[in-house]
Amino acid sequence: MTRSSDNVVEVKDATIFQDNAAILSRINFSVEKGEFVYLIGRTGSGKSSLLKTLYVDLNLRLGDITVAGYKIREIPPQDIPFLRRKVGIIFQDFELFYDRTVAENLQFVMRATGWKDKAKMKSRMADVLMRVGLGAVNNKMPHQLSGGEQQRVVIARALINEPSILFADEPTGNLDPTVSEGIFKLFLEINNSGTAILMATHNHHFINKYPARILKCEEGRILDSRKTKFELSSWY
Repeated sequence: MTRSSDNVVEVKDATIFQDNAAILSRINFSVEKGEFVYLIGRTGSGKSSLLKTLYVDLNLRLGDITVAGYKIREIPPQDIPFLRRKVGIIFQDFELFYDRTVAENLQFVMRATGWKDKAKMKSRMADVLMRVGLGAVNNKMPHQLSGGEQQRVVIARALINEPSILFADEPTGNLDPTVSEGIFKLFLEINNSGTAILMATHNHHFINKYPARILKCEEGRILDSRKTKFELSSWY
């Protein structure tokens, strides 16, 4: 494990594969601690594959990527859970266990990442649920919650281990505009508290209303708004 001073993600000459096809080639970018970055591009352009590579759901075959101090191309399998304690992952389709209560969903992640003390687990669950604006939902089943509430549970789950970065893959894609706005503002609050966020989105409203750095997947490359001017039209 190596430490980087200012960057929570560093990507150097990496090629991202989808199945056996290279979908992004020789890409280079970094995400600083506490930074908010949009990830955009047409469907199939490599956004999800890139995120999955960053949290080691897909193998990195070429190039070098460091996430939260871990070189992921070299990371041994037994260290992957330690890496995932330092990142939060948020999906469009929630990926909750629908046969378990909210508390049981959170407990599953806590046990998988090394939590054992029941009192500390209970206290931490209360903290993260309050942080995302949910009160007494511990004993509710996911189907008893609205879509926005379910996504807030997912965000709470991602915050359990106080990650240095959140990877969010279309987190408002299944929500109506009003609910989406509330969820997005929650991400901004989390970011303002010091957590970096890399968010894949097709929502041009957010990008226009809440401008930030943009990484665009296009024709096998990553374009960085910090370095290159590009058109935002025809990317969704």
